[in-house]
Amino acid sequence: MRRRLVSAPVCLVSALVTAFATAACSAPVDQEVDSKTPSESTSNFVVNVGSPLGLKLNANGFARTASSTGAIDSTNPFFLSLGTNDRACVSCHQVGEGWSVTPLGVQLRFLQTDGMDPIFRNHDGANSPLLDVSTVEARRSAYSLLLERAVIRIGLPVKADSEFELSVVDDPYGWASATQLSLFRRPLPTTNLRFLGTVSWDGRNTIAADPTNVHLSLKNQSNGASVNHAKVAAPIADDVREAIVAFETSITTAQAYSFRAGALDGFGARGGPDLLQSAPFTVGMGAPPAEVFSVFSAWGELPNWAFTQGARDVAEGEQIFTTKTFGPFGGTCSGCHDAQNVGGNSGFEMFDVGISAPARRASNVPLYTFRNKTTGETLSTTDPGRALISGKWADMNKFKVPGLRALSARAPYFHDGSAKTLGDVVRHYDEQFAIGLTCDETRKLTAFLEAL
Repeated sequence: MRRRLVSAPVCLVSALVTAFATAACSAPVDQEVDSKTPSESTSNFVVNVGSPLGLKLNANGFARTASSTGAIDSTNPFFLSLGTNDRACVSCHQVGEGWSVTPLGVQLRFLQTDGMDPIFRNHDGANSPLLDVSTVEARRSAYSLLLERAVIRIGLPVKADSEFELSVVDDPYGWASATQLSLFRRPLPTTNLRFLGTVSWDGRNTIAADPTNVHLSLKNQSNGASVNHAKVAAPIADDVREAIVAFETSITTAQAYSFRAGALDGFGARGGPDLLQSAPFTVGMGAPPAEVFSVFSAWGELPNWAFTQGARDVAEGEQIFTTKTFGPFGGTCSGCHDAQNVGGNSGFEMFDVGISAPARRASNVPLYTFRNKTTGETLSTTDPGRALISGKWADMNKFKVPGLRALSARAPYFHDGSAKTLGDVVRHYDEQFAIGLTCDETRKLTAFLEAL
């Protein structure tokens, strides 16, 4: 007799998770689900288990990293302090947090060091470079956005030749101006980088003269991060850049075990990071002729008795992601997330998905109003995204399409960390694009994203 995909204890966990997901789905969209439910209160819970390539616990199961070299070399410059403030790349890109950082991880470091860990540096970790950081309580206040959303402050100017100008600044901290806007963004993961089409949320580190040369762009990014965040005294040497990029492009990370569905590589499924080590990718290749995601397609061929409800949700959620159409042109989720079995965008496409809208603004985040120099049109936003780099009005609020593997390891979501859970992400897209997801579809699509 064929055994079930998960053991009885996991079936119980899966049933509980499904129950909570169903309860959350039944709440009105504009009603905040009880913040004390297990699915919400543990959304950032990440604990390292075993070696760097071992399983890492998160709210939805375990993630794992694989390396083409078979090991993680802790002497790589990625792990070393190259600058003047004790920071290294790993300061903001933790293996147990999806190679990004999470609020819980940041909060633990604050408690362990009284806010003196290298991630707490006021030039970009604080809400403003001018805030007092002389005491523990002052640091707790100054680094509140980093602690709450795991975001780093990016300071960018409005270029003089832009099609727009900054007309109004509403900054709670009194720092931001056209010379340097304060933009609070999540550190993107430094794993699965072999599948990038765009480097950085706004593409500012992509080499404009050679945008398909992602290797060169990643070298540019490694230097920019070292200069701006680690405060190196001079640009880092080319061999150091090469070493960092070689490490970053050698690793892949993905969810390996799901509390909903069990082992994600069982019964023909191809979950986990190993598939990604040999997955094909070329910048600009676009979506494949078949479905973009086929990680769990084998599960769709199994009889129902072989599945728990959680496993069925994952397999069916994959189908919803790749085939459910919406909008006037019949788009799908995979139309933008077109990198096969990874889910980023294979090219340089950027989109406005409504995250920077004033209606979503938190009171402790700056709001900017820009005026189009030609038309006089005004627009308010918490982050203009690509427009600050290109200078084009049409690029307002546009950001890159991030990869989707190991999502469970690196909550919260969106460039500003405003979505606590993947359920929040699905609900936002459903409302933003009028997809019309049913409660069951919401649960299944969320389960799929959690299993990536």
